[in-house]
Amino acid sequence: MKKAADSKAASIRRPLGLALAAALGLVACGGANDAEPSTPAPLTEAGDANPWPAVEWPFAADPALEARIDALMARMTVEEKVGQLIQGDIGTITPEDVRKYHIGSILAGGNSDPGGKYNADPADWLALSDAFYEASMDTRDGGVAIPAIFGIDAVHGQSNIVGATLFPHNIGLGATRNAELMRRIGRVTAIETRVTGMEWAFAPTVAVPQDDRWGRTYEGYSESPEVVASFAPAVVEGLQGKVGEPGFLDGEHVIVSVKHFLGDGGTTHGKDQGDTVLGEAELARIHGAGYPPAIAAGAQSVMASFNSFNGLKMHGNKHLLTDVLKGRMQFGGFVVGDWNGHGQVEGCSNERCPATFNAGLDMPMAPDSWKGLYESTLQAAKSGEIPMSRIDDAVARVLRVKMRLGLFEAGKPSSRPLGGKYELLGSAEHRAVARQAVRESLVLLKNNGGILPLAPGQTFLVAGDGADNMTKQAGGWTLSWQGTGTTRADFPNATTIFEGIRDQAQAAGGQAVLSVDGRYDTRPDVAIVVFGEDPYAEFQGDIPNLLYRSGDTADLDLLKRLKADGIPVVSVFISGRPLWMNREINASDAFVAAWLPGSEGAGVADVLLRDAKGGVQHDFKGTLSFSWPRTADQYANNVGQDGYDPLFAFGHGLTYAQPQELAMLPEDPGVAGGSESRGLWFARGTPALGVMQAFEGADGTRQSIHDLPAALPDGSLRMTSVDHGAQEDARRIEWTAAGSWRLDLNTVSDITPESEEGRVLQLNARLDKAPTGAASVAIGCGEACLGEVAVGDWLRSLPVGEWTTLAIPLQCLAVAGTDMHKVAMPMRISADGPMAMSVSRVSLAAGGDAAHVLDCVD
Repeated sequence: MKKAADSKAASIRRPLGLALAAALGLVACGGANDAEPSTPAPLTEAGDANPWPAVEWPFAADPALEARIDALMARMTVEEKVGQLIQGDIGTITPEDVRKYHIGSILAGGNSDPGGKYNADPADWLALSDAFYEASMDTRDGGVAIPAIFGIDAVHGQSNIVGATLFPHNIGLGATRNAELMRRIGRVTAIETRVTGMEWAFAPTVAVPQDDRWGRTYEGYSESPEVVASFAPAVVEGLQGKVGEPGFLDGEHVIVSVKHFLGDGGTTHGKDQGDTVLGEAELARIHGAGYPPAIAAGAQSVMASFNSFNGLKMHGNKHLLTDVLKGRMQFGGFVVGDWNGHGQVEGCSNERCPATFNAGLDMPMAPDSWKGLYESTLQAAKSGEIPMSRIDDAVARVLRVKMRLGLFEAGKPSSRPLGGKYELLGSAEHRAVARQAVRESLVLLKNNGGILPLAPGQTFLVAGDGADNMTKQAGGWTLSWQGTGTTRADFPNATTIFEGIRDQAQAAGGQAVLSVDGRYDTRPDVAIVVFGEDPYAEFQGDIPNLLYRSGDTADLDLLKRLKADGIPVVSVFISGRPLWMNREINASDAFVAAWLPGSEGAGVADVLLRDAKGGVQHDFKGTLSFSWPRTADQYANNVGQDGYDPLFAFGHGLTYAQPQELAMLPEDPGVAGGSESRGLWFARGTPALGVMQAFEGADGTRQSIHDLPAALPDGSLRMTSVDHGAQEDARRIEWTAAGSWRLDLNTVSDITPESEEGRVLQLNARLDKAPTGAASVAIGCGEACLGEVAVGDWLRSLPVGEWTTLAIPLQCLAVAGTDMHKVAMPMRISADGPMAMSVSRVSLAAGGDAAHVLDCVD
């Protein structure tokens, strides 16, 4: 059965109240002083005080569908019912597990791929989809056949598959203000997702980010709930089809997961998975804005959020999951969890959480904990700790969606209408939609002297580390979770920004010369410099302020050098959020916010360059969907707030048709550059602001580390991601020969006070393989003031495979020769042979809490 009976027209019975001025009132979640907000009591849910709009679920009652569900459930054992409610990740679950435990759903997480290969062939994905489907339908041991449903984070196109079309991330799409384009993007994403067998996209994200320090800001369309609410139904209908019309949930569409319910964009200080502290009316008006229109459009699943609301984790919030979402909003699909989010509920673990089911979650996402969760949930169902009525309700919701989607009749994924049609991945038609999205997402912030658009017959110097860099251009959630570790060969159906400029320039009789560092032999007519943030995803992308790269001035130095040569400079800035860029903007004649454009870099050239006859190809259409900060500590910077005073306001964007000159901007960021890193050198597996990391080989070879996995050319040192307290929040460094892993500061730091206070260099680490020979730890400002202590015997005395804290007293390093007044290298770990250790944090600490302290003081 492809869908339910004819639906009623979707309607929202209570106005959303999203007029811009009214909708964007008291939305601050941490201001410049980061004062902790007080915790308000939730509003009453009685009568007129109810802040939540009532939504009409757009499906008419369908007695035939309900009878089919009842008949199926009457044949199911409790084991089969519980299995339908568990979702495991392909990295830890096998088809045989699905068959044995009757698992109802699987997912492919950000770093989970067939054979563990991030760049697995599309055919491998389809074969895996077939294997899981066939296992779910295998009834050799009796029981009922219920097809498993396969979900994946297709968040900016089917971004897990080599060759797929990659759209701009949501922050760029929000700048287009083009809801109809969102519908077309959803349609393309659904088609390309079906090609490799999946039926479920974990999209759209309808977060309304209020603090741009949040590492997931780019997943939001806008700080404005009005923009988000206008996009949500269009994306849902693009992915699923339109309720009541031909094609709805057919073999060319997928179900959605509207996410993350609720308040993920409003956490205090923009901390990922943090606490959203505000009144319930504001929660509904701002962070809930995208859900009523998405539900009215027939969204089949909603994903619960990691964050808390006023201290209560959403995965355990019965009021919001059950009373509001399923009750007031009449949501008739199922609620899925996020990656082990149930384990964060008070009294729960990843392997056991009856409370999440009782709160209204229907399908916990248990990527690596699925078996333990299955067993404990089965026990809780049999004991009554989870009432069977709640189990039955959750199972019925899952089955109802599977039946609407036609999974029971669909056959294996490779036999479905689009299965194996790999020519659709990155097809010309699909790329044209993405290229339009790039063009319309670009926001022009400066165009002094009318330098843009550029005559294509000139000689362009295309510089910067983002110019010919698909990894950077695509951002996070691209082939890997953090979007790192990919190569140009992984994007066969794509064009970098440089390639787009080069092709158009050559076609018009000009030329474009690539020079990442901006050096040139022949003086160019114009320099186009493409630079910006390196890829990141959730929580690893959180930052302490909005200062671009803190003390690292490499990009600014490049811009200034070109300007000093008298060369006009056009800056194209790649980022997942607006950042304080006044110095870079001042050093540019034109400045374009390009966000994270995805696979179609040629869309940038379409707008920057004139055509061969000198005409304008495309004017700028993009306008800011996020306000641009006046200072780097302007965190409460959302339109409609009291004291709203951004540098560039929400909705700002220049055009060729209406030129405007920009005066020089103040260059005081409002925060101390680099100071955020003082005493904290490395956290959550990444260098702190103002800190760089590198490998150094025995022969002096030096290699900076940006993307993972990273390795020296000779293989003597290698770095990969590992899990510690959270997913990929640590790094494993493996030595096969002599070499060093080092951290370097952008500016010299005086840590004399810390040394005199008796502090230690502390590592949160796990020794994975004890050193076979000598090993050492050093701090210095060059060889002349290097202090180094031997740690080989000490490390060999430690337990292997256990996370712990290691401490080296600063006094030891001072005695060994470190000049604490001018530290430029706050840590270097060296070994002369095989060794391996994982590290999640490097900092200066009091040392009293360290489990293992190096005894090196006389």
